[in-house]
Amino acid sequence: MDAPMENLAEAVRSSWELKAKWWDDRIGDGNAFQRELVEPATLRLATPGPGQLILDIACGAGRMARLMAAGGAQVLGIEFWATFLERAWARTAAEAPIEFRLLDATDQGQLLSLGAGRFHGAVATMALMDMAQVERLFETLPVLLKPGGWFVFSILHPCFCAPGTEMYAEERLVDGRSHRTAGLKVNRYRSSTPFRAEGRRFGCSPSATVVTHLYNSKWEVS
Repeated sequence: MDAPMENLAEAVRSSWELKAKWWDDRIGDGNAFQRELVEPATLRLATPGPGQLILDIACGAGRMARLMAAGGAQVLGIEFWATFLERAWARTAAEAPIEFRLLDATDQGQLLSLGAGRFHGAVATMALMDMAQVERLFETLPVLLKPGGWFVFSILHPCFCAPGTEMYAEERLVDGRSHRTAGLKVNRYRSSTPFRAEGRRFGCSPSATVVTHLYNSKWEVS
């Protein structure tokens, strides 16, 4: 059964409090997945530029904020974990047009404190799938954005690590040679119910290819 919402929210808080330093030590200021897949697609859709104020939701250590600021935009990065914000400030030049603020993006009151009609656009980079609840954020963003404002977000394909997803491996002989196939079986897909997922580490042979799918989407305020 799916866990109650309040239990999931607390699980998110406690798990990230435990692993924030480990995660940032491991990922550092970006990895190949971010540099080659996530960031180019995000910047292609967002097109931040001079004169724009951009809201970076769940900004982590501030890498996307710095990329947008390099394009001339002013950026306000919000993050729920102080560990990430400490490292964001440490990696950001003092003269950069970036502000970081400790804020819970699932709390509508805190979001509204940022100011109505203030932002030209917003981004959320590989973060929404780690929030126990996103309804308040989506309800509040149209208030925070200017008319014509945009929101660009990226998430992992929802089939990965969802309830009803099973890993499998098969081996068969073809012309006297062994061939191994590994993959995922998805038994439950179209569901908006939050759940607690588990991280999975795939073991692959040198000849294996693992393909992950990224959803990158944009919507605009009319």
